[in-house]
Amino acid sequence: MRVTAIIVAAGEGKRLGGRVSKSFLPIAGRPLVLRTLDRFFATQSIEKVILVVAEKELRQSQALIPLIQNDPNLSHRPWVLRAGGATRQESVRRGLEKLDTDCEIVAIHDGARPFVSSSLIDRCVDEAYRIGAVVIGVPVRDTIKVVSEEHWVQATPARNTLWDIQTPQVFRKEIIVEAHEWGVRQAIEATDDAMLVERIGQPVFLLEGERTNIKITVPEDILLAEALLRDGRAC
Repeated sequence: MRVTAIIVAAGEGKRLGGRVSKSFLPIAGRPLVLRTLDRFFATQSIEKVILVVAEKELRQSQALIPLIQNDPNLSHRPWVLRAGGATRQESVRRGLEKLDTDCEIVAIHDGARPFVSSSLIDRCVDEAYRIGAVVIGVPVRDTIKVVSEEHWVQATPARNTLWDIQTPQVFRKEIIVEAHEWGVRQAIEATDDAMLVERIGQPVFLLEGERTNIKITVPEDILLAEALLRDGRAC
Protein backbone atom coordinates (compact mmCIF):
# COMPACT_ATOMS: atom_id res chain seq x y z
CA MET A 1 0.00 0.00 0.00
CA ARG A 2 1.11 3.59 -0.68
CA VAL A 3 1.13 5.72 2.46
CA THR A 4 1.67 9.47 2.77
CA ALA A 5 1.89 11.55 5.94
CA ILE A 6 0.62 15.12 6.08
CA ILE A 7 2.42 16.90 8.91
CA VAL A 8 0.72 20.17 9.80
CA ALA A 9 3.20 22.75 11.10
CA ALA A 10 1.30 25.89 10.10
CA GLY A 11 0.36 27.11 13.59
CA GLU A 12 1.68 30.45 14.76
CA GLY A 13 2.62 29.26 18.24
CA LYS A 14 1.53 32.50 19.91
CA ARG A 15 1.25 30.83 23.32
CA LEU A 16 4.94 29.92 23.17
CA GLY A 17 6.01 33.54 22.75
CA GLY A 18 9.35 34.57 21.28
CA ARG A 19 10.30 35.44 17.73
CA VAL A 20 11.29 32.01 16.48
CA SER A 21 8.69 30.11 14.45
CA LYS A 22 7.19 27.26 16.44
CA SER A 23 8.44 24.74 13.89
CA PHE A 24 12.03 25.89 14.38
CA LEU A 25 11.99 26.00 18.18
CA PRO A 26 14.93 23.94 19.45
CA ILE A 27 14.10 20.93 21.59
CA ALA A 28 17.40 19.89 23.16
CA GLY A 29 19.22 21.52 20.26
CA ARG A 30 17.19 20.04 17.38
CA PRO A 31 14.36 21.96 15.68
CA LEU A 32 10.91 20.75 16.73
CA VAL A 33 9.73 19.92 13.22
CA LEU A 34 12.85 17.85 12.50
CA ARG A 35 12.21 15.77 15.61
CA THR A 36 8.70 15.12 14.29
CA LEU A 37 10.02 14.18 10.86
CA ASP A 38 12.49 11.80 12.54
CA ARG A 39 9.60 9.71 13.82
CA PHE A 40 7.83 9.44 10.46
CA PHE A 41 10.96 8.77 8.45
CA ALA A 42 11.86 5.95 10.87
CA THR A 43 8.63 4.03 10.17
CA GLN A 44 8.23 0.99 8.00
CA SER A 45 5.04 2.30 6.38
CA ILE A 46 5.38 6.00 5.50
CA GLU A 47 6.69 6.49 1.98
CA LYS A 48 6.33 10.26 1.60
CA VAL A 49 5.78 13.31 3.81
CA ILE A 50 3.93 16.50 2.92
CA LEU A 51 5.02 19.20 5.37
CA VAL A 52 2.45 21.99 5.58
CA VAL A 53 3.78 25.29 6.95
CA ALA A 54 2.28 28.75 7.34
CA GLU A 55 2.32 30.64 4.04
CA LYS A 56 4.13 33.61 5.57
CA GLU A 57 6.83 31.23 6.85
CA LEU A 58 7.28 29.34 3.59
CA ARG A 59 10.46 31.22 2.72
CA GLN A 60 11.95 30.61 6.16
CA SER A 61 10.97 26.97 5.90
CA GLN A 62 13.08 26.63 2.76
CA ALA A 63 15.97 26.51 5.24
CA LEU A 64 14.75 23.03 6.14
CA ILE A 65 15.77 21.74 2.71
CA PRO A 66 19.56 21.79 3.26
CA LEU A 67 19.09 20.62 6.85
CA ILE A 68 17.22 17.54 5.66
CA GLN A 69 19.43 16.95 2.63
CA ASN A 70 22.50 16.86 4.86
CA ASP A 71 20.94 14.82 7.64
CA PRO A 72 21.86 11.11 7.36
CA ASN A 73 18.59 10.09 9.03
CA LEU A 74 16.32 12.13 6.76
CA SER A 75 18.03 12.68 3.41
CA HIS A 76 16.86 9.48 1.72
CA ARG A 77 13.11 9.99 2.24
CA PRO A 78 10.86 11.93 -0.19
CA TRP A 79 9.07 15.00 1.18
CA VAL A 80 7.57 18.26 -0.11
CA LEU A 81 6.72 21.64 1.39
CA ARG A 82 3.21 23.02 1.09
CA ALA A 83 1.85 26.42 2.16
CA GLY A 84 -0.99 26.13 4.65
CA GLY A 85 -4.21 28.10 5.02
CA ALA A 86 -5.88 30.35 7.55
CA THR A 87 -7.09 27.40 9.69
CA ARG A 88 -5.75 23.96 10.51
CA GLN A 89 -8.58 22.41 8.49
CA GLU A 90 -7.67 24.44 5.43
CA SER A 91 -4.01 23.55 5.90
CA VAL A 92 -4.86 19.84 5.94
CA ARG A 93 -7.01 20.28 2.84
CA ARG A 94 -4.10 21.92 1.03
CA GLY A 95 -1.95 18.97 2.01
CA LEU A 96 -4.56 16.58 0.63
CA GLU A 97 -4.37 18.40 -2.71
CA LYS A 98 -0.71 17.35 -3.01
CA LEU A 99 -1.35 13.62 -2.59
CA ASP A 100 -0.17 11.39 -5.41
CA THR A 101 -2.92 9.67 -7.37
CA ASP A 102 -1.77 6.22 -6.24
CA CYS A 103 -1.76 7.10 -2.52
CA GLU A 104 -3.97 4.71 -0.54
CA ILE A 105 -3.53 5.70 3.12
CA VAL A 106 -3.11 9.19 4.65
CA ALA A 107 -1.68 9.86 8.11
CA ILE A 108 -2.37 13.38 9.44
CA HIS A 109 -0.18 14.56 12.30
CA ASP A 110 0.47 17.72 14.30
CA GLY A 111 3.98 18.97 13.66
CA ALA A 112 4.15 19.98 17.32
CA ARG A 113 3.97 16.35 18.51
CA PRO A 114 7.60 15.26 18.14
CA PHE A 115 7.60 12.11 20.27
CA VAL A 116 5.01 9.78 18.74
CA SER A 117 6.66 6.39 18.33
CA SER A 118 7.30 5.02 14.87
CA SER A 119 5.80 1.69 15.90
CA LEU A 120 2.51 3.37 16.84
CA ILE A 121 2.41 5.15 13.47
CA ASP A 122 2.85 1.80 11.73
CA ARG A 123 0.06 0.23 13.83
CA CYS A 124 -2.28 3.07 12.89
CA VAL A 125 -1.51 2.59 9.21
CA ASP A 126 -2.18 -1.16 9.39
CA GLU A 127 -5.49 -0.63 11.18
CA ALA A 128 -6.59 2.14 8.81
CA TYR A 129 -5.94 -0.13 5.85
CA ARG A 130 -8.10 -2.80 7.47
CA ILE A 131 -10.84 -0.58 8.99
CA GLY A 132 -10.78 2.74 7.10
CA ALA A 133 -10.38 5.36 9.85
CA VAL A 134 -8.26 5.30 13.02
CA VAL A 135 -7.46 7.80 15.77
CA ILE A 136 -5.30 7.47 18.87
CA GLY A 137 -5.85 8.76 22.38
CA VAL A 138 -5.34 8.17 26.08
CA PRO A 139 -7.99 7.90 28.83
CA VAL A 140 -8.52 11.18 30.66
CA ARG A 141 -7.20 11.24 34.22
CA ASP A 142 -9.18 14.16 35.59
CA THR A 143 -12.89 14.69 36.11
CA ILE A 144 -14.37 16.68 33.21
CA LYS A 145 -17.18 19.20 33.65
CA VAL A 146 -19.49 20.60 30.97
CA VAL A 147 -19.72 24.32 31.77
CA SER A 148 -21.94 27.10 30.39
CA GLU A 149 -20.59 30.37 29.00
CA GLU A 150 -21.56 31.91 32.35
CA HIS A 151 -19.40 29.30 34.15
CA TRP A 152 -22.26 27.27 35.61
CA VAL A 153 -21.57 23.53 35.76
CA GLN A 154 -24.12 21.73 33.59
CA ALA A 155 -22.99 18.11 33.64
CA THR A 156 -20.24 15.69 34.64
CA PRO A 157 -19.68 13.04 31.97
CA ALA A 158 -18.62 9.57 33.04
CA ARG A 159 -14.83 9.64 33.00
CA ASN A 160 -14.51 6.09 31.65
CA THR A 161 -16.08 7.24 28.36
CA LEU A 162 -13.68 10.16 27.81
CA TRP A 163 -10.39 10.02 25.93
CA ASP A 164 -7.78 12.66 25.15
CA ILE A 165 -7.36 12.46 21.38
CA GLN A 166 -3.90 12.75 19.82
CA THR A 167 -2.43 12.46 16.35
CA PRO A 168 -1.68 10.84 14.00
CA GLN A 169 -5.14 10.21 12.68
CA VAL A 170 -5.00 7.80 9.76
CA PHE A 171 -7.53 7.19 6.99
CA ARG A 172 -8.01 5.57 3.64
CA LYS A 173 -7.48 8.32 1.11
CA GLU A 174 -11.00 8.29 -0.34
CA ILE A 175 -12.55 8.63 3.12
CA ILE A 176 -10.58 11.65 4.28
CA VAL A 177 -10.84 13.42 0.92
CA GLU A 178 -14.62 12.95 0.90
CA ALA A 179 -14.85 14.18 4.50
CA HIS A 180 -12.94 17.38 3.80
CA GLU A 181 -14.93 18.05 0.64
CA TRP A 182 -18.12 17.64 2.69
CA GLY A 183 -16.74 20.06 5.28
CA VAL A 184 -16.23 22.70 2.58
CA ARG A 185 -19.74 22.26 1.19
CA GLN A 186 -21.31 22.45 4.65
CA ALA A 187 -19.04 25.25 5.89
CA ILE A 188 -18.15 23.10 8.91
CA GLU A 189 -15.02 23.93 10.88
CA ALA A 190 -13.96 20.79 12.75
CA THR A 191 -11.63 20.51 15.73
CA ASP A 192 -9.93 17.48 14.19
CA ASP A 193 -10.06 15.48 10.98
CA ALA A 194 -11.87 12.54 12.55
CA MET A 195 -14.78 14.84 13.37
CA LEU A 196 -15.37 15.39 9.66
CA VAL A 197 -15.10 11.66 9.01
CA GLU A 198 -17.66 10.99 11.76
CA ARG A 199 -20.04 13.53 10.20
CA ILE A 200 -20.14 11.66 6.88
CA GLY A 201 -21.17 8.49 8.72
CA GLN A 202 -17.85 6.66 8.64
CA PRO A 203 -17.01 4.65 11.79
CA VAL A 204 -13.75 5.66 13.47
CA PHE A 205 -11.73 3.20 15.55
CA LEU A 206 -9.67 4.27 18.58
CA LEU A 207 -6.24 2.88 19.38
CA GLU A 208 -4.63 3.64 22.72
CA GLY A 209 -1.93 6.25 22.28
CA GLU A 210 1.13 7.19 24.32
CA ARG A 211 1.43 9.56 27.29
CA THR A 212 4.76 10.76 25.90
CA ASN A 213 3.08 11.86 22.65
CA ILE A 214 2.78 15.40 23.99
CA LYS A 215 1.93 18.50 21.98
CA ILE A 216 4.25 21.50 22.33
CA THR A 217 1.86 24.39 23.01
CA VAL A 218 3.12 26.45 25.97
CA PRO A 219 6.65 27.12 27.31
CA GLU A 220 6.26 24.49 30.03
CA ASP A 221 5.85 21.85 27.33
CA ILE A 222 9.40 22.51 26.11
CA LEU A 223 10.71 21.84 29.61
CA LEU A 224 8.72 18.61 29.74
CA ALA A 225 9.96 17.57 26.28
CA GLU A 226 13.59 18.10 27.22
CA ALA A 227 13.07 16.22 30.50
CA LEU A 228 11.65 13.26 28.55
CA LEU A 229 14.73 13.28 26.35
CA ARG A 230 17.10 13.47 29.32
CA ASP A 231 15.33 10.56 31.00
CA GLY A 232 15.46 8.46 27.84
CA ARG A 233 11.67 8.26 27.63
CA ALA A 234 11.68 9.96 24.21
CA CYS A 235 14.57 9.50 21.80
